[in-house]
Amino acid sequence: MAEEQSRRIVPRLVPRLPGIWPVGAVLIGAAVVAPLLAVVWLALNPEENIWPHLWATTLPRYLVNSAIISGSVALIAAVVGTGAAWLIAMYRFPGSRWLEWLLLFPLAIPAYVGAYALVDFLEYAGPVQTALRELMGWQGAQDYWFPEIRARWAAVVVLAAALTPYVYLLTRAALREQSGGIYEVARALGAGPFARFWRVGLPLARPAIAAGVAIVMMETLSDFGVVDFFAVQTLTTGIFTTWLDMGNAGGAAQLSLVILGLVLLLSGLEKASRSKSRFYQTARHQRPIERIRLAGWRGWLATALCLVPVLIGFVLPVGVLGAHALANAEAWAEPGLIEALTNTVLVGGAAAVVTVSGALFLVYAVKLGGSPLARRVLPLTTLGYAAPGAVLGVGILVPLAALDNSLADAIWNLTGHDPGLLLTGTGFAIVYAFAVRFFAIAQGAAEAAMDRVSPSLPMAARSLGRTAGGALREVYVPLIRGSVGTALLLVFVDSVKELPATLLLRPFNFNTLATRVYEKASLEQIGQAAPAAMLVIAVGLAAVVLAARRQGEGSA
Repeated sequence: MAEEQSRRIVPRLVPRLPGIWPVGAVLIGAAVVAPLLAVVWLALNPEENIWPHLWATTLPRYLVNSAIISGSVALIAAVVGTGAAWLIAMYRFPGSRWLEWLLLFPLAIPAYVGAYALVDFLEYAGPVQTALRELMGWQGAQDYWFPEIRARWAAVVVLAAALTPYVYLLTRAALREQSGGIYEVARALGAGPFARFWRVGLPLARPAIAAGVAIVMMETLSDFGVVDFFAVQTLTTGIFTTWLDMGNAGGAAQLSLVILGLVLLLSGLEKASRSKSRFYQTARHQRPIERIRLAGWRGWLATALCLVPVLIGFVLPVGVLGAHALANAEAWAEPGLIEALTNTVLVGGAAAVVTVSGALFLVYAVKLGGSPLARRVLPLTTLGYAAPGAVLGVGILVPLAALDNSLADAIWNLTGHDPGLLLTGTGFAIVYAFAVRFFAIAQGAAEAAMDRVSPSLPMAARSLGRTAGGALREVYVPLIRGSVGTALLLVFVDSVKELPATLLLRPFNFNTLATRVYEKASLEQIGQAAPAAMLVIAVGLAAVVLAARRQGEGSA
């Protein structure tokens, strides 16, 4: 009898091990957050503290240039993006149906590609100055004045052209969600076009505008290709200079911590600005906005205003680089381009699969509700998207290189074989950086898609004997495959365009399309850079067209 009781008691004394889902969720979250924690640790514990030297010499210049550029780009993007969204949402004018989608096309152009195109278009030997000399009869540069192209103002123009669609997209969506009755009441009370915009539309769309401007400022702070090409010293270029030229990883981490702090501050201000904003729909089926037709010169003026950002942000880069790509047909067959394309597809595809798979696992583990820790980890994984590529490069390469060397030494001691650098000597570090950087995109898509699945379906699968993994494979994945495919494409496209992290983490003689464009353009070989740049644009354009189609289906 005593023995039987002991058998019943023993199982209760054995601790229950946590399941694979909560453990896996915590491990995925830790892997995403680890590079940011590594940056903080390296910044607070540098081998050589050069913070006083940076503050006394270059840091003020880095801060001033970063502040001026990000503030100017944000202002231009806010004005142009909001204005274009208002015209498209509220009025009908010549070409408005086409411009509604063409205004998104600059998203397909990486900012650094736009920089190369602008310089080639406006430089001394470019078509603009050549036409001016022929038209005016000038013999050389001493006969006329032309603004310096490689300057801060040019960086502002290029970044604003590339990033304005973020503000336009969010603002247009916010304006379309509003009821047309609001504006009819305003018109009945005597409010003119400007009053309706300033006193009705702008306050209601302010949270969306703030969100778009925050994204623009974060992307501007993280940019490296544009400011480096225009020789403007910012915090991002300072990371490369401090680490690669001075060999000081701790100093680079300290600059990375400054950028990370500014980005988190912008993100916090954006969330705070939205927290007090409330908009309630007063009817279940609200009346859509009836767009007013603009006739005559007013309609053509609206067309011209909306066409300007498209011309600068999309037509100019595609035209300039497309002409170079056609004029240098032999560059398409170069082994370096084919190798860069192969590397891009491999690391971008691997990053997309790893990122989306990890996001699905994490979101599903949280939906199972088995681990409070997993629920706390989930919001932290979005921090990677706010971290610039250069910051992630510092947070990944330094600890990963130490781990790689220790791993190689251990294998050598055990087997007598030198395996080389398994982590930093391959594309592993790049894939890891892409996964951390774009995990928030995959997580957001997975969470939104899973929330649309009725809870009764997976419950029915579980009642029929399916495990948690079986319910994920047989119920969720088939129902959300469209969103999963979109997330895969978006992560792949962003990985193709990413430059700073790839430059810092790539192995020796390892090029992607982005790094090939950067290297060739830095050597003033625009013709050799054009084919790779056109391939990057084509990939980005595919994502923009897909996003436009999905928005069109949603609005329909």
